Amino acid sequence: MYSRLLAAPKEESIFLFGPRGTGKSSWVQSTFPKANYINLLEDATFTELLASPGRLETRIANSKEYTILDEVQKVPALLDEVHRLIESKGQKFVLTGSSARKLRRGAGNLLAGRALTRKLYPLTTLELGQDFNLHRALSFGTLPRSIKSNKPKDFLKSYISTYLKEEIQAEGLTRNLAGFARFLEAASFSQGQVLNSSGVGQDAHLNQKVTESYFEILEDLLLARRIPVFTRRAKRKIVAHPKFYFFDVGVFNTLRPRGPLDSDAEIQGASLESLVIQDFIAINDYKEWEYESHYWRTHSKLEVDFVFYGPRGLKAVEVTRSAKLRDDDFRALEAFHEDYPEAKCYLVWGGSKAISHKFVKVIPAMEWFGNYSDWF
Repeated sequence: MYSRLLAAPKEESIFLFGPRGTGKSSWVQSTFPKANYINLLEDATFTELLASPGRLETRIANSKEYTILDEVQKVPALLDEVHRLIESKGQKFVLTGSSARKLRRGAGNLLAGRALTRKLYPLTTLELGQDFNLHRALSFGTLPRSIKSNKPKDFLKSYISTYLKEEIQAEGLTRNLAGFARFLEAASFSQGQVLNSSGVGQDAHLNQKVTESYFEILEDLLLARRIPVFTRRAKRKIVAHPKFYFFDVGVFNTLRPRGPLDSDAEIQGASLESLVIQDFIAINDYKEWEYESHYWRTHSKLEVDFVFYGPRGLKAVEVTRSAKLRDDDFRALEAFHEDYPEAKCYLVWGGSKAISHKFVKVIPAMEWFGNYSDWF
C-alpha cells in the first residue's frame, strides 16, 4: 500500500470525499486503526441503520475513538445522529462518500461546519515515487487498483460498467442509463478541449438541460472537472467556456472510442495534458498551496493549457507530447507573458532534455512529475 499525502485530522471530525476506487476505505482504516468501522456497503449494516439511525449510538456506545462511517451517503439521515453525537458526546467521526450531492439532498447542511472536508484523488506521482511509470500512467491512469492490476485495461472496463453506469443509476441520479452511457462516450471527445456542452448533447442525442445535469453529476461525484478561463486583468478578448477533463486519464482512455479516423497523437496529447492537471490538482490540495487552476485562450485561438494562480505566484504551463519543438509551441506562452510579465512560464514536453527558451523553461515530462518544489 502506498503512503498517501493526505494528512490525518488533528482531533477533528472530517468528511472524506472521492470517487470509488481512489482508496478512501484503505486510507481511513490505516490512518485510524483503532476506530469503530461501519461499512454502509454491507447489506445488513445498511438495513439496520436505514431503519433506525439512532442505533448508531448503541453501536459505538461512549467510545473515545474515531468512528468511521464508510459510504455515508447511503444513509443521509445518519448525519442528524452524527451531529447530535458530536454536540452532546464530543465523539469524532470520519465520514467517507463519493459525493456531497446525495448528502445535501437528504440531510441539508453537512453538519454546519462541524466536520472538515477533505478529498482523496487517484495516486499522485509523488505517492508512487519510483513506481511511477509515465507510459503506463498515460494509458491506464493512477487509480490504486489500476496500478496494482496485471490487467489494468480489464479493470478499467469493469470500473466504468459497474460504477460510472450502474452505480450512478443505483443512486437514482439518472434513470436513462443508455443516454448516460452515450453522454460519457461523447464527453470523452471533449477531454482537454474548450467545452461545447450543446455539441456533446447533440452527439449523445440528449437535450441541453439533460446534458448539463449529466455534467453536474460528474462534477458532484468528483469524476470530472471543468477548468475556467483565466480572466484577471485581461488585455485581450478571452473565450468564456471552460475546458473539460475526466478525473483520471485511464478512465478517459477507456471511455474514448478509437478507430481509423482517430489520431493517436491527438489522444496521447490529451492524455499527457490530463495527467498534468490530474496530478497537480491533487498535490495542490494535499499540500494546501491554494493555487486556482485555469487555462487561457484568446478569440484569436492563442491558448495556454494551464494557468495556476495563488499566493505562491502565477504559473503558465503549456503541454506537448511531441519530442520536437517548433516556434509555434512558444507562441501562446509569449503572448501570455507579454500580458503577464510576472508569470513563470513552463513547457512540458515529450523530449528528454531540459532547456531554456527565452523566459520559458522547457521540462521533460518525466522531470516535471516529481519535482514540483522546483516549479511551485
